[in-house]
Amino acid sequence: MEISSSKPYLRGFVPYALAAFLVGAVGGFTAVLGPAFVSDLNLPYNNTTWTALAMAASTAAFAPILGKLGDVIGRKATLLIGIAIFTLGNILTAIAPSLFFMIIARFIVGIGSAAIAPVVMSYIVTEFPREKIAKGFSLYMLISSSAVIFGPTLGGLLIEFYGWRAMMWVCVAISAIIFLLCIVTHRKDSIALKPLTDFDGIGSVWVLIFFTLMLCLPSFGQNFGIRSIWFLIILIASVISFIGLFFAEKKATNPILSWKFMKRKKFFLSVLALFLTQGLMQANMTNIIVFINYTQPDNTIISSYAISIMYIGMSLGSVVLGPLADRIEPKKVLAASLTLTGVGCAIMLLFTAQTSVIILAASLGILGFGLGGNAAIFMKVVLSGVPAETAGAGTGTYGLFRDLAAPFGVAIFVPLFTNRVTNIISSGKGEITAAVNSIKFLAAAEIICVIAGIAIVLFLPKIYIKKGEKA
Repeated sequence: MEISSSKPYLRGFVPYALAAFLVGAVGGFTAVLGPAFVSDLNLPYNNTTWTALAMAASTAAFAPILGKLGDVIGRKATLLIGIAIFTLGNILTAIAPSLFFMIIARFIVGIGSAAIAPVVMSYIVTEFPREKIAKGFSLYMLISSSAVIFGPTLGGLLIEFYGWRAMMWVCVAISAIIFLLCIVTHRKDSIALKPLTDFDGIGSVWVLIFFTLMLCLPSFGQNFGIRSIWFLIILIASVISFIGLFFAEKKATNPILSWKFMKRKKFFLSVLALFLTQGLMQANMTNIIVFINYTQPDNTIISSYAISIMYIGMSLGSVVLGPLADRIEPKKVLAASLTLTGVGCAIMLLFTAQTSVIILAASLGILGFGLGGNAAIFMKVVLSGVPAETAGAGTGTYGLFRDLAAPFGVAIFVPLFTNRVTNIISSGKGEITAAVNSIKFLAAAEIICVIAGIAIVLFLPKIYIKKGEKA
């Protein structure tokens, strides 16, 4: 996938590739941030849920808003604003003195990330030749996931020798350099801009409120109990905000969330499968780190190596499996990649108190390979046939639900693991026994989700049309 000067769409992709690299690289570095931060402040490990959820929630909630904004102010402006906010969030992360401050800082990082992903996808959908779109998404996944490969290892080493704050200042420096490079390399936008009066401001507010509350529900339920007052407050507020969102978008001329777009089988079936499977990545990254902290507390680097291997798998999966969706019916390729995801989860059943790097690598490498293929192909399936004039809104809407999948995985699977560990320890068993028992229970739950995801994918409509064949 060489970026050749003879292909204008690839030349124009350079700043978006740089932005994708930025999000991936910093994401890799900060994969080990949560456990390091809570350990530094002597907080319980289940607080990693809140730091991960803060960024994930803002990324998901702001994706459709900033994707829509890209149609109004242009991709270049949206991209640069996103990188600037992303940089600010990382600066605030580096100086965070408390858990509350850290949550706010990661929330701001998520806003920046939410501006970047939709414009990258919008460029691929509108500028790449139709027969190259799957390759375009594979290139996007390759860049973002390969940028992550060395991040966890380097981040772990920086934390080990210099501390997590030093690691964050490295992230700030990378962000600033990429910002300048994007200014220099970005070409003039080719899409016609819409007037700002078309922007759905009321809908934007309801989107932020509803999806932020919805993401909080699983964590509040598992951490405080479904009968707690806090869970009931969040539940009632979520219902009210959904009603507000529904009527606001029904009245809007240009809604943030297009019901017409979301009613397509390509969209809702893919999103359903995403929710069941793609959240495994972020959840497993956090859980593996916590698992190793319990079972091998003196081996601080092994989890970083394991996570890097997961991203190597994702890079390979996006390159190998993604382009196949241009030549083979996508749902067939998806079923195969999801099966690999399940195999990766199944190997977790072999984890022990002294799990070797080989077993960790096999599990997370195969899991990552499947997830990398899934991500690239789902983008092609969902966004196929989206008109250029609504590409920003379409990719933003998809980005919202794609990015919701990760925090949902975090909100469900991380507390499922950490709370089960806590409960087993409180029953009188040791930390190591509790961690091993809990990681295997988690693996079994994830395998069930993957099987359900495969069943859903088989009901996707056919989108690959051979030459001479009628659609």
